[in-house]
Amino acid sequence: MRETFVAATTELLAEDPRTALVLADISADAFVPAMRRHPDRVLNVGIREQLMTGVAGGLALTGLRPYVHSYAPFVVDRAYEQIKLDLGHQDAGAVLVSIGASYDGASAGYTHQSPGDVALLDTLDHWTVHVPGHHDEVPPLLRAAARHDDRVYVRLSVQENDRAYPDSGRLRVLRRGGPLVLAVGPMLDPVLEATRGLDVTVAYTNTPRPLDAEGLRQITESEIVVVEPYLAGTSARQVSDALAGRPHRALHLGVGRAEIRRYGTWRDHARAHGLDPAGLRASIDAFL
Repeated sequence: MRETFVAATTELLAEDPRTALVLADISADAFVPAMRRHPDRVLNVGIREQLMTGVAGGLALTGLRPYVHSYAPFVVDRAYEQIKLDLGHQDAGAVLVSIGASYDGASAGYTHQSPGDVALLDTLDHWTVHVPGHHDEVPPLLRAAARHDDRVYVRLSVQENDRAYPDSGRLRVLRRGGPLVLAVGPMLDPVLEATRGLDVTVAYTNTPRPLDAEGLRQITESEIVVVEPYLAGTSARQVSDALAGRPHRALHLGVGRAEIRRYGTWRDHARAHGLDPAGLRASIDAFL
């Protein structure tokens, strides 16, 4: 997905004079040609993530549409105060684009992991969050974000599904049956494998914020399982609000709060958190 982001953003820079890009060193090599063509709109501030967000807020106030790019823990966790003030308090818009997700950078240790990024943004107002499940879903999301000035977070991952569903801002039903299992972004393929042979409805979204509350009410009967690639329970409030007044049981599966103090690969961490097909099947079976 990272390569797709570079290509799509390079095209936006060439096509739209409002588009700007702020980097904290990461991916700078990939944007050297764009820096040469647009030196006033492609800025590498070095490994200074808080400054990166402050610069983006300033660019937004001048009328530009800034895209901000780094690892998830750097662009969200480390710069949270600047996101709250330089963007939110100033009512300035930007598109934050992260890589690394929850544990893609497992080999680099916990400094490069951010399972709580979406939960952090949930403490702030008016954020749209996209979690594409396939690289072909990325360009349409980036282009859509260029057409307005709202605050947007695009969470990229090395884990992806076999096929793209680029029109999945609202809930998309892929299998109809009994209780609902909602998969967010790259959790779709593990969910489809985990629920093979089960009488369940499987739905997908790559835009968990704002959550499609109307769509959720239409396809939820009394039980729902939400599977997200970040901190377990992140969407519990949104699901509860959407189903308010309707008796229901909910299971929220995602990354556990306990730190996995090993390196390994993202697949090792998915297994440890029960987010591989076998782990998901065991949790879903026990719940249903």
